[in-house]
Amino acid sequence: MTVWTRVNQVAAQLGEEGVKPEDQYPIIVQSGALNQVAGFLFDQSYQRVSIVADANTYEIAGKALETSLVDKGISTKLTIIQPNEQGDVIADEVSLIQLIMDLQQYSAQVVVAAGSGTLHDISRYSAYTAGIPFISVPTAPSVDGFNSKGAPIIIRGEKKTIAAIGPDAIFADLDILVQAPSAMVAAGFGDMLGKYTSLFDWKFGSLVAGEPYSPLVAALTRNALQKCVDHLDSIAERGEEGIQTLIEALIESGIAMMILGQSHPASGAEHHLSHYWEMEYIRLGKRQLLHGAKVGVACVQIATLYHQLAESSISPKIASMEPKAAADESTIARQSAIISHWPEIQEEIGRIPEGQALREMLHKLGGPTTPEQLGVGSELLARSLQEAHHIRMNRFTLLRTYNEILHDHSVISK
Repeated sequence: MTVWTRVNQVAAQLGEEGVKPEDQYPIIVQSGALNQVAGFLFDQSYQRVSIVADANTYEIAGKALETSLVDKGISTKLTIIQPNEQGDVIADEVSLIQLIMDLQQYSAQVVVAAGSGTLHDISRYSAYTAGIPFISVPTAPSVDGFNSKGAPIIIRGEKKTIAAIGPDAIFADLDILVQAPSAMVAAGFGDMLGKYTSLFDWKFGSLVAGEPYSPLVAALTRNALQKCVDHLDSIAERGEEGIQTLIEALIESGIAMMILGQSHPASGAEHHLSHYWEMEYIRLGKRQLLHGAKVGVACVQIATLYHQLAESSISPKIASMEPKAAADESTIARQSAIISHWPEIQEEIGRIPEGQALREMLHKLGGPTTPEQLGVGSELLARSLQEAHHIRMNRFTLLRTYNEILHDHSVISK
């Protein structure tokens, strides 16, 4: 069964319209998928192709891709994105300018991203800027952003998600993906695990702040998450079946975001913590951590906090707050919404596993389970829990509520 078939089956079960055939693009998840890229580009009549990789992913997939294109008589331009002073390839202004200049000078007709999440973000935004499409060739099942339309970019040290384009096709070669380092597999699982808290935050934002909500998109995301949890052992074994399960779940999460047109179902407070830590590491000149590794650990922290809030008597405490706690009409309205929806909010928090259960799943994959293992100290953790919601002020998460409305923090029963 194809990814698109599964998506449209869920839509049919909910009585909603699925993704129309004209909006579906090729998603090839199988052994040898890399060998189909050149034929696809040839059939699309592309004559000048830009291949984007880093030093590692060029050896993993870029070199073979380059050879296959040349054999088809297609002209190629290779861009190896250079690492920063710390040795990390990051999606920042320097990387973007490097690729955009190559695209302009070569007059590329299409960009092929051969790599993981960061190279995809660089490629999708550069292709968008150049007005050309891009093709996805994942080299590790590490993130759910392969088919995202948003590009998280570091601009002057601040992480911003900028509208860009999704891929015209995805070629996920299982022969390559099963060879991915175990840390990247664990990161991909961590990115999926974060959907527990992101799905809650999205539902919370819809109840309290009227954020747009789609039962179809929520169901697609939760199904992808549950599939990973159900196949935890096979993913940990890193065999073809487990890796196929993981990469398809990551892609389906991306499709859910595509349908909604926003990242709400896949990115909540756990991602805000992750982005905060990332920006702090850049500011301090420290080596970067895998995105999914941070998200997994952040999910544990957020889940623990949310369960504490669910067990406390928040509703009457909000009702008894002094008027000064309600700075404007929107805040008053949100306080009222929290009170009226509190039983439902508690029920939704109950769908999030306890922090210890999340740690055990991450540990099974061999990924980090605590902030300390990431090098995130107690001061940075405390500061991020208080400030990370500022990263996406167009989102109303429970973490934001905790800091803005429940600001004295005494609402948590000691």
